[in-house]
Amino acid sequence: MATPGYSATPVPDPKAADTPPSQIFNAGTNVFKVDVSTAPTHPNSAAMLQNLRNQITPHWGGIAAFNNDRYNPSYYVVDSKTPRVDLEFFNCQNKPGVPEGLMDGPAMFKQVPIPAGAIPAAGTDSTLTLYDPTTDQLWEFWVLRKQAKNPNKWEACWGGRIDNVSKSPGFFDSPYGASASGLVTTGSMVTLKEAASGKIEHAMALNLIETGHHSRIWYPANRSDGNSSNPNAIPEGARLRLDPSVNVDALQMTPLAKAIAKAAQKHGFIVVDTAHAVAVIAESGQAQQAKTGKDPWGPILGGVPNYKQLEGFPWDKVQVIQQEYGKPGS
Repeated sequence: MATPGYSATPVPDPKAADTPPSQIFNAGTNVFKVDVSTAPTHPNSAAMLQNLRNQITPHWGGIAAFNNDRYNPSYYVVDSKTPRVDLEFFNCQNKPGVPEGLMDGPAMFKQVPIPAGAIPAAGTDSTLTLYDPTTDQLWEFWVLRKQAKNPNKWEACWGGRIDNVSKSPGFFDSPYGASASGLVTTGSMVTLKEAASGKIEHAMALNLIETGHHSRIWYPANRSDGNSSNPNAIPEGARLRLDPSVNVDALQMTPLAKAIAKAAQKHGFIVVDTAHAVAVIAESGQAQQAKTGKDPWGPILGGVPNYKQLEGFPWDKVQVIQQEYGKPGS
């Protein structure tokens, strides 16, 4: 009998282990690879963008954050040799019991391939993503930690698994996954390799302080923790684009901010979560730092602290794309 959550038969043509996480999904429906450079804007774009700017200006020196050191994804590529463990459910949200699907049915918390020494991202979200190209599966967990009473066992508050990742658009079946929108967190993060090369070829995750009420969800999100009844609050799942006519090279910004701006002109941002700051999300460097003893983000940031990396970003030139743009059949 097959163990729940584990594909005993490797996929015929697994993706390479170094495939960028934004490209492990179905090439035809991958929500992170949509080109929005010529997409129509939403009729209420100007008002929604004013709402966004009102979230940036009064906070954190009026600069949007670049989350590379906490509240971001920690990403590991695993294989059949990685030890598989059963997680326990940590009820951090006071649910009425163990939710369906975690221990029964698809058993998303069972037989999870967690590498020895794996480190969830810093911050209270403690997220961790695991991708196994040989079985075509992906796991993401939220508030993942070692048990205080038994440091040899892991527990998580929430998460999920995607089987047949190469056929997935890049989101979990609702209500699973680590992000409030259901989108795979690592699909839209700025990776270390991308930041170092200055080339980002996918939509980027954007967290907002105020997101549209959870009854307003735009594709590709399939759920939301939206907190605002303001009709101008941008919903989770919304796509934002930097005006393609902006001459990014002429802007006074860091090299990383310019790379983000150029990616925002072609693939844009996707609003994925509600947070305490407007922030672009990047890969955690903790896994590499544990191996090398050095923070891999240091040389990439070039002496500019992460909270100043996006100084000068032209948020006044950003546009909200038409609702549901890129949705198959729309």
